[in-house]
Amino acid sequence: MNSAMLFNIARFILLLVAQVVIFNNFNFLGYINPYPYILFIILYPVNGNRYGLLAASFFLGLTMDFFCNSGGVHAASCLMLAYFRPSLFKFSFGLSYEYQTVRLNDVLNPERFSFILLAVIIHHISLFILEVFTFDYLWNIILRTFVSTIFTIIICILIIYLIKPSKR
Repeated sequence: MNSAMLFNIARFILLLVAQVVIFNNFNFLGYINPYPYILFIILYPVNGNRYGLLAASFFLGLTMDFFCNSGGVHAASCLMLAYFRPSLFKFSFGLSYEYQTVRLNDVLNPERFSFILLAVIIHHISLFILEVFTFDYLWNIILRTFVSTIFTIIICILIIYLIKPSKR
């Protein structure tokens, strides 16, 4: 095991514990539910094993479903985010993604912000649609997605800057 794999395992465990212990208890007015555990999928190395990411994302979502008693919606949403992640990279970063020079831990610029925003929106829309599983509550889904996306992005950016490696 190399240090990158150990770092990813530690990130997986810490984000999962933080989500279960802290962020699952946020439920402001029934609409604000931040889900920063998806940072594991967002910050997974660009040149990492794609099938490893899909398997880890499924396991991450399955573990969240176990703690939230949500019947598989987190697993499906995490798997969807992991599947569309390369397309989001190509859309947000363009040529930088082709040459594998993308780093999300650096200073927040429009490309990084658009990637994080699109990733969170894809996860949240799929999560809330699967949770309700009917379009009768379309405005509720849109409102929950919008508000939860805002708070998730704020928390994700704060976490990224807290765990950002120091420059030497």
